[in-house]
Amino acid sequence: MNFADFPDEHEIAEHSAGERARAAARSTWVSVVVNIVLVALQISVGIFSKSQALIADGIHSLSDLLGDFVVLFAGHHSKKGADEDHPYGHQRFENAASLALGVLLLTVGAGMLWSALQKLENPGAIASVHVSALWIAGVALVSKELLFRYMLAAAKRVKSGMLVANAWHARSDAASSLVVAVGIIGNLAGYPMLDPIAALIVGLMVAKMGWGFGWDALHDLMDRAVDQEEVDAIRRTLVETPGVHSVHDVRTRKMGDMIVVDAHIEVDAAISVEAGHDIAVIARQRVMQRHRVLNLLTHVDPWKRPDLDHQAGMSPVRAD
Repeated sequence: MNFADFPDEHEIAEHSAGERARAAARSTWVSVVVNIVLVALQISVGIFSKSQALIADGIHSLSDLLGDFVVLFAGHHSKKGADEDHPYGHQRFENAASLALGVLLLTVGAGMLWSALQKLENPGAIASVHVSALWIAGVALVSKELLFRYMLAAAKRVKSGMLVANAWHARSDAASSLVVAVGIIGNLAGYPMLDPIAALIVGLMVAKMGWGFGWDALHDLMDRAVDQEEVDAIRRTLVETPGVHSVHDVRTRKMGDMIVVDAHIEVDAAISVEAGHDIAVIARQRVMQRHRVLNLLTHVDPWKRPDLDHQAGMSPVRAD
């Protein structure tokens, strides 16, 4: 069996991790610049125009800015290779970053809800907003939608769940800016309560998004398996390896955006231990070449031909 046909699995993993880290840094720095400008505009104009909805959207953008720095921190650490304390590498910094983003969004959303409810309890104190708030809301809406499209494209290119989470965070910002714009239009049309109602809706959207990100990240940190479609694809790659007769007990767990896999493969019981080991090595390399697998641990079981077992008056034996 020729091992030269298969690239070294460590080179594959390191290249993928490095590519994801570079994509994360590049797209996140773009987000940082956009959010710095939006925070300054939204909060300053929101105060000037007396629009609580625009101020809430500005605080939302500020939470994005903090989230961007969390992503940069995680991207820097997740690209580190394995060491004595982290034999599987540092990919789970990405899961931790997604959890931190979720908690941050949930906290910010709760604060925005509280502030909007306080305003709604005293509708007489709600002021009419200045038209400048509407212009800034429009600028924010367009900027965040363009940022979402850019970040999602980068995330899909390198298959990074953390970047996907951050991209959809930007899309939630675009949706919140749309709600804010509608609330400001309502206020300008003579319905002042629509401004704090828009702020309330933005708070609900932020809190819901935070809960979703945090809950998913928590499950990933608890060794949640990947979806069945991906497990089946890995199983097929193992079964298609020359010398592998069948596969069972395939287990997966997420490590950042990579996967750690355990699997039992059955090889001919009549071959030598060395030959069985060579088959397992090639099976491992094929899986790591074709899938986003960080490591595959194989357990080799003996497979006996049914016709030979029948001749010997025995039943097929499989050692687990």
